[in-house]
Formats: sequence, structure tokens, C-alpha cells
Amino acid sequence: MAAAASSLDEELCCAVCSDIFKDPVVLKCSHSFCRVCLQRCWEGKSIRECPLCRRKSSVDDPPVSVVLRNIVESYLQQRSVRNVAEKSGVPKKNEAPEKSESHCSLHGEKLLLFCVEDQEPICLVCQTARKHKDHQLCPLEEAVEDKKEDLRASLIPLKEKLEKFSKVKQEFEETAKHIKSQSQHTEKRIKKEFEELHQFLREEEEARLAILRVEEMEKSEKMKEKIENISKQVSTLTEKIRDIEKAMGAEDISFLKTISDTKEKNQCSLQDPELESGALIDVAKHLGSLKFRVWEKMMETVQYTPVTLDPNTAAPQLSVSDDLISVRDTGVIQQLPNNPERFSVCVCVLGNKGFISGKHSWEVEVGDKPEWDVGVAAEFVSRKGEITYKPENGFWVVALRKGDVYTACDSPSTCLRLKTKPQRTRVQLDYDRGQVSFFNPTDMSLIHTFKGTFTGRLFPYFSPHVNNDGSNPGSLKICPVKVSVTVTSSQ
Repeated sequence: MAAAASSLDEELCCAVCSDIFKDPVVLKCSHSFCRVCLQRCWEGKSIRECPLCRRKSSVDDPPVSVVLRNIVESYLQQRSVRNVAEKSGVPKKNEAPEKSESHCSLHGEKLLLFCVEDQEPICLVCQTARKHKDHQLCPLEEAVEDKKEDLRASLIPLKEKLEKFSKVKQEFEETAKHIKSQSQHTEKRIKKEFEELHQFLREEEEARLAILRVEEMEKSEKMKEKIENISKQVSTLTEKIRDIEKAMGAEDISFLKTISDTKEKNQCSLQDPELESGALIDVAKHLGSLKFRVWEKMMETVQYTPVTLDPNTAAPQLSVSDDLISVRDTGVIQQLPNNPERFSVCVCVLGNKGFISGKHSWEVEVGDKPEWDVGVAAEFVSRKGEITYKPENGFWVVALRKGDVYTACDSPSTCLRLKTKPQRTRVQLDYDRGQVSFFNPTDMSLIHTFKGTFTGRLFPYFSPHVNNDGSNPGSLKICPVKVSVTVTSSQ
């Protein structure tokens, strides 16, 4: 250790004063000297040159070597501590170099350099060892700064990832709130729908009970009259019988004198009473197929639409009615979850049910709206970007613009000429034959037919338009269909 310290003394000595560097400066030739020693060597000379290699210097005041100064200061401090410890013979516990992370575990010196090849901090004594001979070294502070810079660079993708995760987390939280709101709203709608059904059933029950009570009252009143009439007849017959029995109990002469009057007086012309048909309550009329007849009547008040809208696909500007059969463009973007199913650029909405086979049709009430799009869309269509209506993009759509320009969005688009402006548009899908047809339901005149081959699920497509000035109001509404029940008798 003493030999290493002596060697280090030589390395840290100024070549001019042969003493430990004081305020060391470094020349471009890499030689270092005490600032005062160098100024003495240059005093009175017009040419500035290195005292060792005689290389000319272009500066009058060379910069201080901060690294060398720090090394010298650290070395002097360690030497002082070592000298105190050697004199006292008892090293302080918290000053033991081998137990400090900032000191070399082999030499006990402070770690001031960093070996780039071995990627480890070393002390000044380690610098002269064979292990680190000819290795690239740099000051420890410089290595720390370089490593910190590397870590700062590695923080960039992590922070970007954190930002994405935080954004998605916020979206998830908003989605959770929306789910709760959807559930509460749907629960209210379910209760309302069932309350309407309950109200209908209560009213129907009261109506049918009222009919039963009327029949009961009428037939009971009629039966009461019959009972009163027959009770009078019973009293009359009872009195005649009593008179005859009394005459029969008289004496013979008296009996013979009054028998003719008695017989004439007590003759009976009353017809035998009979219970008329239909006197009883018509139970079969009240209970026969009761549930079916109530359900049949309920169908007159309950609407059925072959297609309903899926609000989870509706663009944020759209407002879907509570019964899910009409949609309008509010022109105001609502705060809704940006779920994968939702259209975010195109102002449109899909039907809730997709088709992969068979024939399906529905009518859309377009009214006098000057602009709208109606048709069929494939499940794979773009939901988050700009779209172009054409079959190869998954759209089979008829559009109205400027109130009278009808277009079949085919490849290429076809301008349609209609005799009358339809208030409703009928969309008819024949999946198996690969056809989507549009009709005016008033006279069932054909508007246009797309032909092709379908793959995957197809959905009804609706796009109401509103202009920037708020014009073109109103909604697109799916029309209900009349439902009938046919009862056939089995043979």
C-alpha cells in the first residue's frame, strides 16, 4: 500500500515544482502543471510553450483541469486520513475504506475513474494495475452523467407507454361510468315498458270483469223477476189447495151445495214453469282462450319493427330514440366511449342485428329531409376513419343530396331519376342471391338494385345529415309493420 501511495505521489506531482499539484491547469499537449508554476515559466517570454515538450500554446491562461484537481483533493484527503489512522493505530469504524461503496475494495482509495471496457469504477491505484492497463478511462462524474443520459433515453419510450396506458385507463373509467349510466337508463326503460304492459293488462282485466258483472247483474235481475212471479203463482196455488181442502172437510149437504162453485173457483190455468236456456253465466265466453284473445288485442297496441338501431355504433353527434327506431343528427358531439363498434368520423349508425343468409326487408321514413343515406353495410367497414360508399368498401347505399339528387353509390356512382319523391324508402336484402334493392313503398316502384356476392355479416345502415348551419333537421325512422295471427284448425 505504501509503494502504491509513493507511485501515486509521483503521478500527481508538478514537473516544475516537484510537489503535489496546486490549482492544476492542462495544456493542449495534455501535460499538466500548477497554475503558478506555469505562469513563472512563461514570465517575460513572448512565446508560450510547454516546459516539458516545448509545444507552443495558443492561450495565455490555460483552463483548470477540474478532474485532476478533484483527484488531487481526494488523494490529499485520503492521505491525511490514512496518516491520522496510522499514528493513532485505531482506525475509525465509519472511516474504514474497505467498507465504503465510494472506495476501492482492493486499495481503499476513493473511486474517481471509470473503466469503459470493464464497465466498473476504479481508483487511481487501479489505473496503474495490469488489469486496466491500456483501457479507456474517464472521470467517474463523466461516466455517471453518460449513464444517466442513457437512462434518460430509456425513459422516453416508458413515458410514452405510460401516457398511452393512462389514456386507455381514463377511457376505461369513462366506459365504466357509461356502462352504469346505460344500465340505469335501460332499467328505467324496461320498467316503463312493463308498466305499460301491466297497465294494459290491468285495464283489460277491469274491462273483462266489468262485462262479467254486467252479465251477472242482468241475469240475476231476470232470475229475480222469475222467482217473484213464480212465488206469486205458488201462493195462488197454495190458496186454491187450501180452499179445496176446506170444502172437502164440510158436511155432506153443504159440500154438495158448494162443490160446483168450488170447482169453478179453483180451476188452474197456469202453465208449468220452465228454466229458459242462456240463463247461466257464459263462462266459456269469458274464459275461453282468454290469454290468446288478450294477447291478440295487445298486438293492436304494441308496435313491431323488423330492425332496431344499435346505439353502441352511433356516432357521437347522433341521438337514438329510447325505443331504438329513430335517429337524428344533433350537430353536437356527445361525450361517449370510443368503443371499437362506434363510428367516430362518419355520422351514421347500424342496425342491431346482422344477417348472414335469407331475405330481409325494412322501411325507413325519410320524410322531406333533403339529405340522407340509407342501405346496408358490411361488418368489416371502417369505423374510425373516412369512408367512401361503394360495394368493394362494404357499402350498398342510396343517398339523397340537395333535396332531389338521388345517387346509387355503386362503382361508379349512378344518378337516379325518380318520378316521385318517396316519403319512405324500402330496403330489401336477398343475401343468398346477392341483391340489395330499394323501392318506393307507395307504389313499390324500383329505385335501384345492387348485385354482387356477399361474405360475412351485413347490417342495416342509416345516416341522417345536418348541415353546418343546422339545416336539414328531422330524423330517420324505421317504420313498424302490421303483425297478424292466423289460426288454422287441425283436422
